[in-house]
Amino acid sequence: MAVAFTKEESFETASETLLPDRPISPHPNLVTEAGLKALEDQLREARAAYEVANTIDDVNERRRQSASPLRDARYLTARLRTAQLVPPPETNEVVAFGSTVTFSRDDRRVQTYRIVGEDEADPKSGTISFVSPVARSLMGKGVGDVGGAGEQELEIVAIR
Repeated sequence: MAVAFTKEESFETASETLLPDRPISPHPNLVTEAGLKALEDQLREARAAYEVANTIDDVNERRRQSASPLRDARYLTARLRTAQLVPPPETNEVVAFGSTVTFSRDDRRVQTYRIVGEDEADPKSGTISFVSPVARSLMGKGVGDVGGAGEQELEIVAIR
């Protein structure tokens, strides 16, 4: 719709409310039980923020404040619609989706990560996406096996 047919003060104000959609990954949307709950919680929060923004009297400010929660709600709705809940691994013999794996790097650093879905991955919190190079190099391997990430070798020390 052209700006001429809205109550926007300017084209700049109108463009601030037209946020591009968040990109959707081409990979399967695998999630853990915690990841599914987090998506549901985030959608609830986005909808609540959108409702709060819609109470603002000034039309321009209302549109600015509601743009981000509306975009997030569209993204989260799509992610929940395509979510594939993966049960925890039945065994700790090999690295799988949902495993917590400890590995040693060439430089002697030892790191531990849980392999999870893309939306719940947060390396600072100890989780990495199943499509990350590190996770892909370790999947299907057991304790003592070596995987590679870039030029580094990663030796699996433990799987939980």
